Amino acid sequence: MTEPADLRVMWDARYAAAAGSADSVWSISPNDWVAATVGPLTPGTAVDLGCGEGRNAIWLASRGWTTTGVDFSSAGIDVARARSQRAGVDVDWQVADATTWRAPKPVDLVVIAYLHLTEPELRRAITGAVASLAPGGHLVVIGHDRTNIIDGVGGPQRADILYTPELLADAVAGLTITTCERVLRPVETADGTRNAIDAVLIART
Repeated sequence: MTEPADLRVMWDARYAAAAGSADSVWSISPNDWVAATVGPLTPGTAVDLGCGEGRNAIWLASRGWTTTGVDFSSAGIDVARARSQRAGVDVDWQVADATTWRAPKPVDLVVIAYLHLTEPELRRAITGAVASLAPGGHLVVIGHDRTNIIDGVGGPQRADILYTPELLADAVAGLTITTCERVLRPVETADGTRNAIDAVLIART
């Protein structure tokens, strides 16, 4: 099993290499499902937990949310900070471990998008996200589903770091769940359009 310090070094190197080539590890635009899910909500305070290069956090800030972006990769946060400055939006960027970070004050929204950790680590991150929510706050989670390895396309090929709706529902026991299911996401490949399989959760306090 890869140690957390090793993962941090790997992601720092990956983000730094992409930044050095004026490229991007992830899409610059927000995740489509996150945008569709969060779009109807009234802006308030939000956290993008495991934000990577900051695409969802920057989008939230552009929509009027007072946003914090959290990631353990300082190189990823450097890219995110530069992008938010170019976009003319303010985001509170923090280098921290998603499994232990807690919001200093309750927030209205926590987004977790493609944060792939072992199940105990993911549960700790979700527990912290739930603890950070204000009354009436929303938790929005999306990640590659375990069935994606066989029936989908792309994403990590390790079942132990992939999601299931059952795992997500159990991790937020006590919240009101409005959506917890598998969804198909069209992906353009060399062989044409194929469907990736994600697990998604929308829940509120």
